[in-house]
Amino acid sequence: MKKSLLILCFSVLAFSSAFAQNSPEETIKKLSMDKWQWMADKDVDKLAKLFDDKSKFLHMSGTWKKAEELEIIKTGSIWYKEAKVHDTALEVSGNTAIVWSRITLVANVRGNDVTTEFTVTEVFQKRDNDWK
Repeated sequence: MKKSLLILCFSVLAFSSAFAQNSPEETIKKLSMDKWQWMADKDVDKLAKLFDDKSKFLHMSGTWKKAEELEIIKTGSIWYKEAKVHDTALEVSGNTAIVWSRITLVANVRGNDVTTEFTVTEVFQKRDNDWK
């Protein structure tokens, strides 16, 4: 009897944890990390779904809209080869989340490899059931 009860308890725990939803913080942190990988992979299809149509991208050399950023990634004029994330701070307020990450970015910019350390600020908003 004890063995059956123990098995039942473990089964319920395993079942419930399989369907547990991630917290908004976990979801946003994962999206931020996934975004860096998608940029390294030049996966503009996934990035296009993540980036809101009104998103802006601030770089040292200018500010671009979604279409321009995706074209830069697709063509490789800037290839975000690897983002080494050192630490992250995250705040969620309602349907808005802000992520600050200190990173070392390894990139190829117009044919030249560069390594730069800086802080990135990302703003996510929940639209319908998706974070953008």
